[in-house]
Amino acid sequence: MVGRGQNQGRGSGRGRGAGRGRGRRAQRRGVRGFLRPCLLVTLSQGEGHGYSMLDELEKFGFDKEAVDPSLVYRALRDMESAGWVSSSWGDESQGPRRRVYQILPEGTTHLEEWATDLRRARDEINQLLNVYEKI
Repeated sequence: MVGRGQNQGRGSGRGRGAGRGRGRRAQRRGVRGFLRPCLLVTLSQGEGHGYSMLDELEKFGFDKEAVDPSLVYRALRDMESAGWVSSSWGDESQGPRRRVYQILPEGTTHLEEWATDLRRARDEINQLLNVYEKI
């Protein structure tokens, strides 16, 4: 399960360098944290390969031109190591073979936990805003 301090899909977190502005390093760390759950959502809709998932990331507000493809492939490899996704070589008849990724039950469980945590965070933010607006 993902805890608050573990920085899985929750922005830049509280670790070293947090709160030091919006430099390139902070942006990349935030992208990586949000990228994994977005990829899991995409894979829950069907298998895919890295470049096809780059296109799908636009649904989540990512600028396709600004996302480094190596971040997507690194996230996919990390998720495969964690047991959230699996991959195999595709059998496309044209062009080079590509790795095709599928979500595993452990990935679905992680995605559900992440969504639950995100809903809690949204509720806490809404409570803060409601109190603030009454001031």
